[in-house]
Amino acid sequence: MYQYVLAIHIIFVVCWMAGLFYMVRLFIYHTEAQDKPEPARTILSEQFTVMEKKLWWIITTPSMYLVIIAGATMLHLNPGLWKMPWLHVKLLFVVVLITYHFICQHKMKQMASGVFKWTSTRLRLWNELATILLFAIVFLVVLKSAVNWIFGVVGIILFSLILMSAVKVYKYFREKK
Repeated sequence: MYQYVLAIHIIFVVCWMAGLFYMVRLFIYHTEAQDKPEPARTILSEQFTVMEKKLWWIITTPSMYLVIIAGATMLHLNPGLWKMPWLHVKLLFVVVLITYHFICQHKMKQMASGVFKWTSTRLRLWNELATILLFAIVFLVVLKSAVNWIFGVVGIILFSLILMSAVKVYKYFREKK
């Protein structure tokens, strides 16, 4: 039974992460659409609002809840996991990821009501946080060590710094045109 629940857990982690990654990409496009002249701005904003709501409520949020249910079921089926230090660190990262999820939900509601507080560059950087969390969680689960995962996270942080620098360079060249 445990292996079936684990498979469901992994499948919905993939769905949840795909939804979060695509959602923030939609936020970027939605924000950039505000620079378009009318009627394109209104048409694009309405379309992005519909796409965001469908992605959020049909895929992303249900996937998050299924991940949590499957994870809790695995802990129930194998209570020995509670003794593993890596699990406690993983659960901390999961709580941060759930917080990230609800911050994205708040951004979606703001944008639907015409409030755009974050720039597209800030949203690109925000998207990297989900990547860092994903790497940290996967390294913890695969290595099953509360210490060795640090090397993987340091690597992804360095990679993220490179990506963030690339975002800044991209912005520089885009604005230069």
